Amino acid sequence: MTKTFSARAWAANEPLYETILSMPFNAALADGTLEPARFRHYMLQDALYLEGFARALALISARAPGPDEVLHFSEAAQTAIIVERALHADYFQRFGISAQDAAATRPTPVCDHYVSYLLRVAALEPYETALGAVLPCFWIYREVGKHIHARSTPDNPWQAWIDTYAGADFDAAVDAVIGRTDAAAEQAGASALTAMHGAFTRAAQLEWMFWDSAWHQADWPV
Repeated sequence: MTKTFSARAWAANEPLYETILSMPFNAALADGTLEPARFRHYMLQDALYLEGFARALALISARAPGPDEVLHFSEAAQTAIIVERALHADYFQRFGISAQDAAATRPTPVCDHYVSYLLRVAALEPYETALGAVLPCFWIYREVGKHIHARSTPDNPWQAWIDTYAGADFDAAVDAVIGRTDAAAEQAGASALTAMHGAFTRAAQLEWMFWDSAWHQADWPV
């Protein structure tokens, strides 16, 4: 039986995923020792990233080949805004972050690059390549969420974040995107599949870089 695109893409990038699991940020998130300053930095950047991610999904929706795909990705874009706003609002309140503070936050180099990459691919590359680019954000977050949830300490201060990405609703959403991506890959030629794999790997690399940037609370050097 021929492997699906998603199975091949995951297998090719599994060493990178395993590296993500052992990153200091995710290890500290699981055991509840992650410093509030690091999580605050992450949440502010994640809010900026998710707005861009939602815009990329909206672009994919506009370029989708059929009405089912249009509906799916337009709803995914809306969900990315609604669900994440609710999650961020809780932590923003904890950290005393006002709407003005959030609006004044500028994206770090990694956040800016990741969002720019997704928007460029969603706007300029073929539909199937764009799916390859957005899939790692869905899929890696789910697997990291489940991994951390299984190891989370009692009374973990970051439990709400962990529960969101380890939950059944997000699990189903990820499966749906995997299914759409595999369906698109079945219609793609050899060169298109190569582009899809390249986009998947680049996005997975940027996932690693985003967490690393949050751990170091990185900003523009000049």
